[in-house]
Amino acid sequence: MHLQSHLFRVRHPEWAAHATIYEVNLRNFTPEGTFRAFEAHLPRLAAMGISIVWLMPVHPIGQVERKGSLGSQYAVQDYFGVNPEFGTMDDLRHLVQTAHTLGLRVLLDWVANHTSWDNPLVQQHPDWYQHDAHGNLVPPVADWTDVVAFDYSHRELRRYMTDALLYWVREADIDGYRCDVAGLVPTDFWDEARLELDEVKPLFMLAEWDELYPSGGLSWEEFNSDTKLLERAFNMSFGLRLHYLLDHIAEGKAQLADIDVYLAAERAKYPPSVYLMHFTSNHDVNSWDGTEYERLGALALPFAVLTVLLPGMPLVYSGQEAALSRRLQFFDRDTIDWSAIPLQDFYTKLLQLKRRHPALRNGDPASHFRRLPSPEQLYGFLREKEDAAILCVINTEAHETLLTLPAEAAGTWRDVFSGQQLMFQPGDELPVPGHGWRVLERV
Repeated sequence: MHLQSHLFRVRHPEWAAHATIYEVNLRNFTPEGTFRAFEAHLPRLAAMGISIVWLMPVHPIGQVERKGSLGSQYAVQDYFGVNPEFGTMDDLRHLVQTAHTLGLRVLLDWVANHTSWDNPLVQQHPDWYQHDAHGNLVPPVADWTDVVAFDYSHRELRRYMTDALLYWVREADIDGYRCDVAGLVPTDFWDEARLELDEVKPLFMLAEWDELYPSGGLSWEEFNSDTKLLERAFNMSFGLRLHYLLDHIAEGKAQLADIDVYLAAERAKYPPSVYLMHFTSNHDVNSWDGTEYERLGALALPFAVLTVLLPGMPLVYSGQEAALSRRLQFFDRDTIDWSAIPLQDFYTKLLQLKRRHPALRNGDPASHFRRLPSPEQLYGFLREKEDAAILCVINTEAHETLLTLPAEAAGTWRDVFSGQQLMFQPGDELPVPGHGWRVLERV
């Protein structure tokens, strides 16, 4: 038993055990940019193997200090309102109901740390906000000039924010929240709010944070490494350290073997039951750091395979299945082109495997991860549970490379992508295409 297991008390819903999450950039998802227009994509996402739909913030956006023509969705003007750009509360309710009919769950993006300058709370409760030495409101991070930071030392603010969180669960029947820069808000607020939320219905809570890595543009000196968001409040947090590590490997600044160091650090801090979210893109990464093709180049798809099949819950961002190859405008309309969806089959094969395979369950201490000895340009592993197993290997070089299979890989396998059936003896060699992958399922 992990030494710290007794500290982690969050219960995961059974439906989350095989879940994959999909982030929805509503503004840019369709030409209309509305709840109703996006809703038409739900059957396709369900068929692809998605379980959880995360909607970027749906609230009205502030006008004062607005960035771009439409502003940041993270500059909340009204916690109880719906952004008319997206539709109405009834439209949101209809989207959630449709998702539930398809077996999908819906998370709302929640910005508890700061508001727009013209949120009425600024005038009604100025004491709820942080001020500098001259009494001026301050942003949480210097270049977030369109928002001002809350001060959670006020119990009245905590009560207000908890009531707002409860409102959307009761009124729209949502299934949880993705909480923006969750580590900048006191952990005890989240712990207390979670207790009240679960009295309405069991929720799934995702923290934008990583206790193994700083978040939100903060330096190490500002980073609160002692936060315990996953113990009582959140089901999952971002795997930011793995995300940056994959970028560094693609840049030649790190080695594939560093993934093993990362996984060891993860296990040292968390028991296997903890969920971390892995990804090659999201709204911040795409708009500010670059597309996966800019950052990862020829390794974009091999690394996507890793984010799905390594222990953790995979995330797919809007347009990744359409091979989106440009940075979406963050403060303006910039519609994704859905005329072709060339990676739909790629993601479907991976995510449906994730959904059905017993060795790939999220947070399962009975599922074992075994790294395979391999040349330095390959990263291979087995994930096993009883007699069920997945063998995954990726190749970071441009030429085909052979993986010598160990004794535990002997037997009959099916190639998940080609459907070919293969039989191996110990010492057999598995060819891995240049900048490619092999994913095999034990028969």
